[in-house]
Amino acid sequence: MNEWGGVFLGIIALAVSVMAIVQVGVIVFGARLVKRVEQMTQQVDREIKPLLANLNVVSQEAARAAELAALQVERVDALFADVAGKVEETAASLQSAIIAPAREGMALVQGIKAAFGALREIRAASAPASPVHDEDDPLFIG
Repeated sequence: MNEWGGVFLGIIALAVSVMAIVQVGVIVFGARLVKRVEQMTQQVDREIKPLLANLNVVSQEAARAAELAALQVERVDALFADVAGKVEETAASLQSAIIAPAREGMALVQGIKAAFGALREIRAASAPASPVHDEDDPLFIG
């Protein structure tokens, strides 16, 4: 059994050596992987920082543009409100300046019409009555 013990001891030694080599390989591979991940992280960090900075600038400009647009909308709203007030004021002014005198003028014209109508009635009442003729008699040829 002694010789089998030596064989098994050799197999065990070989297995331990293979496991040690595999573990060293895994450690080396892990170290390389960590180094590559760190390099990728640094690269991504370098590439994303300017992008994030640009994105921040763009968002600030968008906020500024939105603020300016809101101010312009408020100005336009105030302008339209002012124009509407001026239009109403002008309409009221026109109504008081044109329509009221026109109504008075129409009332004066109606008064003059009534006066002429009354004069016609007085003339018609004071004119002598003309004899009534039968219109068919002079035309009769018989």
